[in-house]
Amino acid sequence: MRSLIGALFLLVAPALATAQPALSLQEALLRAKPAVALVVSEVGGEVTVRCGAGAETTVTPPPFRETGTGWFVASAGWLVTNGHVVSPAHHPPEWLAREQTQKAIKQTCGGMAGAGRAKLEPSISVLLANGVRMPAIVVKYSPPVAGEAMSGQDLALLKLEAADMPALPLADSAQARIGDRLHIIGFPGVVLSHELLNASAKMEASVTGGAISGFKQDRANQPVIQTDASAAWGNSGGPAVNDAGEVVGVLTFVTLSSDAQSNIVQGFNFVIPSAAVTKFLEGTPVPRGEPSRFNAAWHAGLRDHFAGNYRRARAELMEANRLLPDLPDVRRMTIENAERLKREPLLPWTQVAIGMLVVSAAGWAALLLRRWQRNRFRIRPAEVMRLIEGPEPPTILDVRASDAYARSPVRIPRSVHVALDALADGTSVPADPSRVVVAYCT
Repeated sequence: MRSLIGALFLLVAPALATAQPALSLQEALLRAKPAVALVVSEVGGEVTVRCGAGAETTVTPPPFRETGTGWFVASAGWLVTNGHVVSPAHHPPEWLAREQTQKAIKQTCGGMAGAGRAKLEPSISVLLANGVRMPAIVVKYSPPVAGEAMSGQDLALLKLEAADMPALPLADSAQARIGDRLHIIGFPGVVLSHELLNASAKMEASVTGGAISGFKQDRANQPVIQTDASAAWGNSGGPAVNDAGEVVGVLTFVTLSSDAQSNIVQGFNFVIPSAAVTKFLEGTPVPRGEPSRFNAAWHAGLRDHFAGNYRRARAELMEANRLLPDLPDVRRMTIENAERLKREPLLPWTQVAIGMLVVSAAGWAALLLRRWQRNRFRIRPAEVMRLIEGPEPPTILDVRASDAYARSPVRIPRSVHVALDALADGTSVPADPSRVVVAYCT
């Protein structure tokens, strides 16, 4: 029996050791949100304007600005977004120079005729959820299919001077199926410009949900995933994650028009599969599986919080906030964890009760084991009588102490008395080794 139990334990133990509790959807999305950031592609600069026959003057018109969403694919500041989000600043089109010039002429000359020349100054920056703005450079760029090249994939890889950023893992999009749930995380323009929200709320990523509704091909015959998850202008480049918080793909809009928000039809949005993102990252310095101290602290804090280990979660959430201060989700979870901790009893009575039951069970098991060890060779008197009356009667040794044997009137028929102390001194047992030996003592 013991060998059978041991074999079962050896089979079950590895499964128990590797089993991980499934993430709740809330925990999975909270893990993912800090890794999503607002991408701002801006083209400003100076315009030299001459109104009529007057002297030249230098004017700085309001910059052209395109916003979208990006997400960190590695903790050392590597961020993925759409190509069309950064396209105006990466390759400023000619129409943008003309537009900035016309703005400057209108601003300076009013209704008069004028001429001008623009000196554009493009820039790309990334705004984290805590309001920190960081400059970024384009390391790799693939234009949108409907824009600059039919072979593009509408992806861009940006690099920031940062470390220990929250990063998202890539899922295997080949395993995706119609009906699988998807969650798009990003910064829709309707939220960024909403008059109801304050500035800090606008900087927090929004989450919309839906499902995979189809697998299509774009105009370059490249695979895309169709989803009914709602999205809006500004969500471009945002990650589409599964219920485990892994990136299944990147949301894309194929148009480069500045009024893209008027062309969106909800329920028919498209996602670049994560397999295409993996291929896009080939040949780049982006590390695979790079650890992130923020991810380690944040994920551990969420895990312990949702498991009810509020005291342990407090230190982990504080570490996450130290690494990347004032993220809205970290701040909110820290406050919630502190409130739960206030209501937590001084002692974890459930664990104490379980511990006492375990100790008690172990004590009883030890007593039963000791009793079994002491009695494992004991036989009942009826069994002794059966052996005596059998064809091969046993040798019966009366091993009571000499003084006890002398005082007792009890004598066992056909028994041999050998004092226990004599056996301890090395006296040989007067018994046939081929026969069963039954010893009697008090």
